[in-house]
Amino acid sequence: MHAARDETSEAGPEGPTAGPAGPETRTAAPAGPGGRTAGAAGPPDPPEPEPVPAEPEPVPAEPEPVPAETGRDAATGQRLAGATGQRLAGATGQRLAGATGRRLAGATGRRLAGERLRRAILAGDMAPGQRLVEEELAETLGVTRASLRAALFDLAAEGLVERIPNRGARVRPVTLDEAVAITECRMVLEGLCAAKAAERVTDAEAERLRQIAGQMERSVADGEPLKYSALNHELHRLVREISGQKVAAGLLERLNGQLVRHQFQLSLRPGRPQASLPEHLAIIAAVAGRRPAEAEEATRRHLRSVITALLDQDEEETG
Repeated sequence: MHAARDETSEAGPEGPTAGPAGPETRTAAPAGPGGRTAGAAGPPDPPEPEPVPAEPEPVPAEPEPVPAETGRDAATGQRLAGATGQRLAGATGQRLAGATGRRLAGATGRRLAGERLRRAILAGDMAPGQRLVEEELAETLGVTRASLRAALFDLAAEGLVERIPNRGARVRPVTLDEAVAITECRMVLEGLCAAKAAERVTDAEAERLRQIAGQMERSVADGEPLKYSALNHELHRLVREISGQKVAAGLLERLNGQLVRHQFQLSLRPGRPQASLPEHLAIIAAVAGRRPAEAEEATRRHLRSVITALLDQDEEETG
């Protein structure tokens, strides 16, 4: 066998130099497919292109956190009382605030319109018999007319609105007979809540009830019927909350919504706060003292006096 020999480098200006390859000499490249060696015999093969690195996969953007509170209605700028904390968006998922100028539609618009109208009726801002013009209300609330109409159907089912064929909708007036019948139902349901509240009341809740009692006494002494009326509503609401009787509480909220006008007029009747104050104090004492039977009876006695006051007021107005 013969020893492998190095191929000399290409001659420089002085000619080829024999011998082993020095620093400037190159060893022969392996023969290519055609038997040709690299170097002087021919042009070198082009270098293989460097591999292009694969593009990194895009990192998905983190979803924006849903705010705890709902957004603002474009028409009114007031905060919306949404129990769900969802964004005010339509079917496309776009925000429907001032940036888009669109009216809320679908279930969101229906819920918004229903909540706003319900609050206005319960607060007495809309009088019994007041016409509810769909286009005007839809524009004011920032909802579509279809959503507004659906909300009116919901309120009609609650007894707050009535729809008159070929004439539209209006706030439903409640007659005296209806008011008495509703109060009789309240007597049973609120008596139940008072008894349950007396069984469940905590020390902190009992103290809150006693604070309301003191405030009611001061409002009567200072001749502030509107403040007394607000405290009256707060007392009944708190008793319902303490009771934990959600079914009864839900029914009472709907029933009370139909009595707003009668309750408001009754609260302004001269002498009525002074007459009802001892009744409310008796309810507070029984609930805070954890005496269920006494709490139920005190509540029923108070509502019987409400019925008597409603009938007396009607006689004075019609007589």
